[in-house]
Amino acid sequence: MAAAAAAKVHVNKVTIGRNIDNYNLGGSHKSAFAYAESAGYTHVVVLHGDDQGDIHDLLPTLEHGLHNTYDACLGSRFMKESKLIGYSNFRIFGNYVFNALFSIGSFSRVVDLGSGLNIFARPVFTDQTVLRFSDDLRFNIYLLLTAIDQKRNLKFFPISWREDDQVSNVKMTSQALKTLEILWDYMFRRERFRTNDHRAVPHSRYEFEVIANVTEDNAV
Repeated sequence: MAAAAAAKVHVNKVTIGRNIDNYNLGGSHKSAFAYAESAGYTHVVVLHGDDQGDIHDLLPTLEHGLHNTYDACLGSRFMKESKLIGYSNFRIFGNYVFNALFSIGSFSRVVDLGSGLNIFARPVFTDQTVLRFSDDLRFNIYLLLTAIDQKRNLKFFPISWREDDQVSNVKMTSQALKTLEILWDYMFRRERFRTNDHRAVPHSRYEFEVIANVTEDNAV
């Protein structure tokens, strides 16, 4: 008699893309969102490529199926269980202050204005209002406040994060003022927040060219 063995095959596919223009951080999100929408994906995981975050921090969220319960699962560097390496006490304190201000202003619990490890469900990344958000570092703040304004189900989870680069005091002050301006618009000029185009240089579309596809079959 011949014995038959069944094997389960997992196919891993990695697509490497390159933006066709310099879209900055927010614009890179938009091009990834557009690709995911056209491909019919249900979720998008964002991990910054500067080796400051750890993708393993996302595993508990996936294992518990929270990505299927919430519209967005947002990594937080400032929760009790989070781990920070290289952050000065001054910067940590400043982030706590801003998190408190945005919590008060949005009437919602905010424990990070935007980290580099998040997972978004389809209702978020297919929302066309995303196109109006700033393409620079403020993109995550617009995304967060808009999700709160739209009463999306959001879940923060703790992450570990390493900060290697030193940001100048001038740049920090400028970014802080721009961040407060967004909160002011959200609180007192809500229609402006909802309808204005917040981009410095609007693009008609956001997309990347695929430069490589890598497929690997793993038999179990």
